[in-house]
Formats: sequence, C-alpha cells, structure tokens
Amino acid sequence: MNATLLRCSIIAALGGLLFGFDTAVISGTTDHLREVFDLEGFGLGFTVASALIGTIFGALFAGYPADRIGRRNTLIWIAFFYFVSAVGSAVAWDWYSFLIFRWLGGLGVGASSVVAPMYIAEISPPKYRGRLVAITQFNIVLGILAAYMSNYGVALMSYGAIEWRVMFGIEALPAAAFFLLMFATPRSPRWLVAQGRSAAAAKVLELVGAADVPRELREIEESLAETAESAKERLLQWKYHRPVSLAVAIATFNQLSGINALMYYAPHIFRMAGAGTDSSLAQAVIVGCTNLVFTMAALLVIDKFGRRKLMVAGSIGYIVSLAATAAAFYAFGTDFTPLGSMVVLASLMVFIASHAFGQGAVIWVYLSEIFPNRVRAQGQALGSFTHWVFAALISWTFPVIAEISGGHTFAFYSSMMVLQLIWVLKVMPETKGVALEEIQKRLSGT
Repeated sequence: MNATLLRCSIIAALGGLLFGFDTAVISGTTDHLREVFDLEGFGLGFTVASALIGTIFGALFAGYPADRIGRRNTLIWIAFFYFVSAVGSAVAWDWYSFLIFRWLGGLGVGASSVVAPMYIAEISPPKYRGRLVAITQFNIVLGILAAYMSNYGVALMSYGAIEWRVMFGIEALPAAAFFLLMFATPRSPRWLVAQGRSAAAAKVLELVGAADVPRELREIEESLAETAESAKERLLQWKYHRPVSLAVAIATFNQLSGINALMYYAPHIFRMAGAGTDSSLAQAVIVGCTNLVFTMAALLVIDKFGRRKLMVAGSIGYIVSLAATAAAFYAFGTDFTPLGSMVVLASLMVFIASHAFGQGAVIWVYLSEIFPNRVRAQGQALGSFTHWVFAALISWTFPVIAEISGGHTFAFYSSMMVLQLIWVLKVMPETKGVALEEIQKRLSGT
C-alpha cells in the first residue's frame, strides 16, 4: 500500500478520533453536570443530547462546504470547531454557555462523520477502500477508549469541583494536532475533477499510488461528465431510491441498537447494575478496550469477508447480548448482586464487540460507497443526519426510560436488532471489492 495514501487516510481519520472522544467524554461527567446545573432525568438527557443536536445540523449541511470548498478544507474547519468546543465546554460559565459549546462540538462530530470517510473513499483504490475508510471507525473507537481512560485518570487525580472541566478541556490537544496535520494532505481527486481541475487530480492520483492514473481519471471524468447539471442534482428522486433507502435503514438500525446510550451513559449503566463510581469508570474502560480490539479485527477482514457477513455476525451478537442484559435487569431490578453485575458487564462486552465487528465497522464504509459521485456528499449527509437524529433521541430519552425499567429498555433494543438481521438477510447488497462507479450503475442505473 502506498505510504502517502496511508498517511493521508490516517490524518483524515483523526476526525474520527475526535468524534469518538467527544462522544464518550461526557459519560464521566454526568453526575457532575447533574449537580452543578441542578438537572433531573429529562434535563440531563437534553444536556447530553445537546451535542447530538449539533451533529444533526453538522451532518445535514456538511455536504455543502464539502462540495464548495473541498473535502480537505472542510475537515480543517471541523478541527477548529472541535478545538473551540473543547475549550469552551471546559470554561463554561453557566448551563446555556455549556450547551452552546457542546452544540458546536456536535457540529464537528456530525460533519466529520460525513466528510472524513468521504475524503478517504475518494483517494482510495477499490481493493483498499474498505480497510482505509474503516480507519475512521478504528479512530472513533480509539477516541472513545481515550475518553474513558482520560476520564478515569482525571478522576483518580482528584481535581474536585473542576474535575469535569478538565475532562472536557483535554480534547483541545488532539483537536489542535488534527487542525495542523490536515494542511499536509492533498485535496480529493474526485472533488478536483468536479471543479474542472483534472490535471491536479491526476497528480493526486499519482501521489497516492493509483495503479493506472489515466484509466482512473477517465472513469472519474465520465461519472462527472455533466458537472454543471450535477451541481443541481437532487438526491431525493426515484432513480436514487435504493441507495437512499439503504442509507436510511443502516443509519436507523445503528442507533436503535442503543449503542449511543452505552457510549454516553456507560458508567451510569454500571452504577444501575450495582457498581461504585470508580468501578463504573473502570468498567467503561473495559468496554472501550473491547470496542477497540473487535474494531481492529473487523478492519482486517472487512474487505475479505464483505460488509454483509460482518453485519450478520454483529446482529446475532446484538440480539443475544441485549436480551441477556434485559434479563439481568428483569431478574435483579435495583437490587443487583455481584453475580448480576458481572452478567451485565459480560453482556455489554459482547454487545460492544458485536457492534465493533458489525455495524460499527460497516456503516461509514457503506455510506461512503453506495451513492453516485454527483450526489455522494448529499447521500452521506442524509445517512449521517438519520444516524444523528436517532442518536439524539436515544441519548435524550435513555435517562428517563431507564429509570422506569432497565429491562424494558434493553429488551426494546434487542427486538430492533432482530429487525436489523432480517433487513441484512433480505435487502442489503454487498459492495466488497466493487469500484465506486460500478456500485453507482448497480444501485442507481446511471
């Protein structure tokens, strides 16, 4: 694999690391936020979801700057948003300022979920595309683990009243690194062709080690032949109904698993199952490690086994683990024994492993593949928008419904994963090893 291609993919995927860190860092601060801002279940849920509301807007509108100023420049702005959000959340002077800075970070997360995999997909040859785009997911889970470990480390250092501020402020460091490193990457060759800069695109393709630059450039130029019309192309029309429905379905199922409830409330869930505060933070680190290990495993086999097989394996794991978690909460209620606590920890480790090996590894790769070039930015924005709408709903409502019944909560998530398994087996097409232009012909007939 070309060294420049790998370097550029890793740098762009740092947007995923910040995505993961920003997603998980708040999990260690929920008790502090509840106390400092005098929040109950609904208010806490809204506070946690404030960043996710930002992700909805970031995902919805990221396609516009990605097409106007380019994938690389958009990622530079995303890094800036992450930095301002981290510093602002750490120094927030009241609840409203905290919400605003968290919302700004959410804009970065939502936009990053669209643009980072898009950029990597557009500089990668088909044989490596799955693995390289999946680096984004690897970095997301690395960022989640880093946040859990950072929270645990900060808690051990006993910063007292400013502990939660330190947890948020640490994110400024990787955000600054991401901002600076993005200036060392080339622009997307497909974006350059869309701007009528084929000579520059050819240089980038050569730089990233394209096997046959003239052929690849010709294929890109053919798929973007009607550039003027493409700029006005509407995503929501019948010829794109298949990729649109696939994107909406995979993004919806991703969140109906309850994954973001675990990411945002992992220590809280473990405390519900009888763990102490320090123990709950340590168990969150265990969950993060499991996530990382199984994401690495998926990264190694996604281009060998294909997207569908990973989704099938993950769906089965989801169903079993969530059902076991629900059964534990039904059996022990609010009076967990050490055995009951271990059942919940083991079940959620299986759950996070299933997510990492299945949906987590597949979703961003799949969204970057299934749309034609001329509407790829819009399509990924739609998929990411759907993902974050449901993420916000799950995260906002979890503290409320979990107080009613932990068993009902996890039983619902398990039943949704039964529907996902049926969808994968009956509807989801395989994209392994297929050129983007060929996928366009198969799914859109264009």
